[in-house]
Amino acid sequence: MGYATTNPYTNQTLETFQGIGDQELDQALHTAQRTFETWRTKSFDERKEVVGRAARILRERSEEFARLPTLEMGKLYRESLDEVELAASILDYYADNAEEFLAPERVATEDPDAGEAVVVSDPIGVLFGVQPWNFPYYQLARLAGPNLMAGNVVMVKHASIVPQSAAAFERLFREAGAPEGAYTNVYASKEQVDRVIQDPRVRGVALTGSEGAGSSVAARAGEELKKSTLELGGSDALIVLSDADLDLSVERALWGRLNNAGQSCVAAKRIIVVEEVADEFLRRFSEGLAELKAGDPFDPDTSLPPLSSQSAADDLDALVEEAIEHGASVITPGEPVPEEGAFVQPRILTKVSRDNPVYDKEFFGPVALFFRAADEDEAVRIANDSSFGLGGSVFTQDTAHGAEVARRIETGMVFVNHPAWTKPNLPFGGTKRSGYGQELSEAGIQEFVNKKLINVMPTG
Repeated sequence: MGYATTNPYTNQTLETFQGIGDQELDQALHTAQRTFETWRTKSFDERKEVVGRAARILRERSEEFARLPTLEMGKLYRESLDEVELAASILDYYADNAEEFLAPERVATEDPDAGEAVVVSDPIGVLFGVQPWNFPYYQLARLAGPNLMAGNVVMVKHASIVPQSAAAFERLFREAGAPEGAYTNVYASKEQVDRVIQDPRVRGVALTGSEGAGSSVAARAGEELKKSTLELGGSDALIVLSDADLDLSVERALWGRLNNAGQSCVAAKRIIVVEEVADEFLRRFSEGLAELKAGDPFDPDTSLPPLSSQSAADDLDALVEEAIEHGASVITPGEPVPEEGAFVQPRILTKVSRDNPVYDKEFFGPVALFFRAADEDEAVRIANDSSFGLGGSVFTQDTAHGAEVARRIETGMVFVNHPAWTKPNLPFGGTKRSGYGQELSEAGIQEFVNKKLINVMPTG
């Protein structure tokens, strides 16, 4: 597996990176294990000093950090700045709240002979994270923040197309005062990933990525009887009911489909609109796509950046062609995108039938699937007719009813009048083939701790 920075705006490879050797990898694991034995004994205040300082460094040098995702995977520079701030807010959130989240819990008992029982939260050791390219800092922060504050240490194999972002995050924690081995970046191969998961020094595995990668990593972790969490793909449904505010619905549907160039697990990929307002919604949504301006992601006037790589762009174009070959119709608003660079033409696919091979596939980029629903019940049925179950949204002016509809949608997260998104205090996770486990919020810090019961019995 080659690690390289290739600018998707020009498709020029700017720098390549040497993969880690087996001996060096073994030394990194040794260092991480040794560091865990001391890091676990640090007080919450001592850990907070490091994690909180990392958040401050991110904010103080936000432009420096933001430049790398834009260079490596084409993210709009303003969105890179937003991601740096989001990562900092996650680190601050756990620095400020970890001690409360992991406070010992007394177990009430009515039996005087049962003594006093308390459940404590112990760190479990070295955690291994396999992380994707689409949010190069946010993904790392939501793994590192809670687990470093819990007393674990973290080793990360980041995506091969964002090696500079990966290295920058490791340097961040060293500058913040973390000891060597508390946060370790490794340019590991697929074979080495399996070896790390099998290593007895590693006690838990967290992956964000594709279904295939998740299945492989979960199987390997299961063989070793190690806890794992998976955040995999999504095909989020955005439902627009007949009473929805169309101005708001269209504006937020465009954001939900196009944020990060549509390369988000919780992007609004399937737009499901009740027939009564479907034509008007589709007209306005198409007009919004037509206004996009493709160009350099560093240019503040650009609203449509390239995808993360030429291969990603080619794969998405091929998926669109497959949909059309099997009966889907396509709407192509706006001017043609540039031929140079990893650009994909924004499109809307309609009439995607249940037997179309792409019906249950994830479209990672600026292509929306549009479905008409006769009524609310059919809209919910279409939304649930997916092997994925990550996020979703419902648009209606009756917010109480929107919450009732949200209860019927089979996903890990549903937002009313906003596409699915993320904040430090909101639990993030899915169901079905979108994975298992929770990140962020209090739930995120509870995944990789040992809930240990201590029962003190009376002596007499």
